[in-house]
Amino acid sequence: MLKGKNVITLLDFEKYELEELLELSFRMKEFVLSNSVPKPLTGKIVALLFEKPSTRTRASTQAAISLLGGYPMVFNKDELQWSRGEPPEDTARVLARYTSAIGARVLKHETLYTLAEYSKKPVVNLLSNLGHPLQILADYMTVKEKFGRYDVKLAFVGDGGDNILISLMEFAAKMGLEIHVASPKELRPPQDIWKRIEEEAERSGAVIEYFEDPYEAVRGVQAVYTDVWVSMGEESIAQRKIELLKNYRVTKDLMKYASKEAIFLHCLPANRGQEVDADVIDGPQSAVWDEAENRLYTAMAVFASIIP
Repeated sequence: MLKGKNVITLLDFEKYELEELLELSFRMKEFVLSNSVPKPLTGKIVALLFEKPSTRTRASTQAAISLLGGYPMVFNKDELQWSRGEPPEDTARVLARYTSAIGARVLKHETLYTLAEYSKKPVVNLLSNLGHPLQILADYMTVKEKFGRYDVKLAFVGDGGDNILISLMEFAAKMGLEIHVASPKELRPPQDIWKRIEEEAERSGAVIEYFEDPYEAVRGVQAVYTDVWVSMGEESIAQRKIELLKNYRVTKDLMKYASKEAIFLHCLPANRGQEVDADVIDGPQSAVWDEAENRLYTAMAVFASIIP
């Protein structure tokens, strides 16, 4: 049972729990498509806090809670006293009096733990600098839809310390999957997080390898993934990252080195001509729009599972 559980990092879940969340995501998709969605959140209010702008996460989580019968209370940071210096501890204490759970998109990962500690309500990571768990559930839901299984080889091309990649590696480490990372050696995840991922991978038999050559990384894989090179809040190091990553763009030529049935994945938004060429993301191998749609169903599964 996941009732009351936080969804902050995928490392906090067992393999069977991740499998159950994904299976529930598929059931939620069936419910939506058949217009027969159950209403387990009737009478429940969920606070959704956004320190950063959001399109897919805001739309999918707000829709998910509404479809399940709940009420999403959505705030941008500048709509809260938080933006004027009220500590997140106080925000958490107050919101806990009105809501059954909190979802938050934050600048600092540690804020999620603060919200959880002081609200005593389940908290869902809607994106932080160290992860995006709901996105990765949607990614692997898409993989299973395309291939009928989760255990495909996936290559991530780009920033080796990217928040999306961190969650991808956490999922792979728990599930015993294989991920190749094409990245310059200067870009890596924080050492403490990498240590936990390595430990989990050793237990599960997962294979996570870094390559400096993107062509070597994508050779024979069934899925090629990338993300923007410069995330929100990284403007001060934007030019350095762009220079480091200039040879890590996903092109049609690079995709030729993947398997013939390979799909292209991107969490969006995308910068065509930077991390990916337009003829890839808008081409026949692209699964990004299915991936974006599946964000709704994974959000439904998570909120239905954790809210008491």
